[in-house]
Amino acid sequence: MSDSDIDSLAREMLDAHTTGAMIPVPPSARYEDFDLNSAYAVEAEFSRLRKQSGRGTVGLKVGYANKAVWRALKLETLVWAHMYDDTVHYARGDSAGLQLPYDRSSKIEPEIIFRLKQPVTSAGLDAAAVLQYVEWLAIGFEIIDCPYPDWQFKPADFVAAAGLHMALVVGRPLPIESELVATLVNGLASFKLRISKDGQFVEEGSGRNSLRSPALCLAELAGALLRRPEAAPLSTGELVSTGTLTSGHPITRGETWEVEVEGLPLSSLTLRLT
Repeated sequence: MSDSDIDSLAREMLDAHTTGAMIPVPPSARYEDFDLNSAYAVEAEFSRLRKQSGRGTVGLKVGYANKAVWRALKLETLVWAHMYDDTVHYARGDSAGLQLPYDRSSKIEPEIIFRLKQPVTSAGLDAAAVLQYVEWLAIGFEIIDCPYPDWQFKPADFVAAAGLHMALVVGRPLPIESELVATLVNGLASFKLRISKDGQFVEEGSGRNSLRSPALCLAELAGALLRRPEAAPLSTGELVSTGTLTSGHPITRGETWEVEVEGLPLSSLTLRLT
């Protein structure tokens, strides 16, 4: 794709992200040569435009953290997009409020979030090894929103649209001390969680739904970034949101969502949507 096409798409994605406008035809249906390489170029330009307007990146969110989906979509690994200092929010205690900027097609997803204490410059790490790079972990809610009609898109369209990222709400952090790593290796693979809306049970999820463990998802992301020359490795202080642990559920203003965790020493998180 030409530089002008990439710039045009990035500006279109930014307008949709800012205003809630729809994108009637995804890029993959408009450009024969629109692939993941093109999509990451659009995402990088989207990020540059956001930085130009005064925003900063604070980490990455992942998508398609499921190997069965990779086979179906002919992906070699997961995909990712940046998160920003105005899209990531921290709960006070175990609760938070979030104002949705527009009402288009938002969904909520519970995820494990890691904060890195040092750069990850090695590929092929196992769960125990990658946790040595982590300062803390937390449960959180990611809010995603799709600019494409009927949620119909390909992985490259997902990346170009900033990974559908609208917001991330981070719960109470759990510091990772060396003596806790062995427990977390097992716990992250086997823990369960329950999400509810307005006090009513919605769905149960598990750590296995994120590449068999969010820690392994983090390791996969680190390796995938190192295999892509233009991508920066994971660095100190970055957040990584490791993919949904349940289905994504439609949301609307006025709802209260809660996630409770069993099998990890993490507090519950309550989110009020305003």
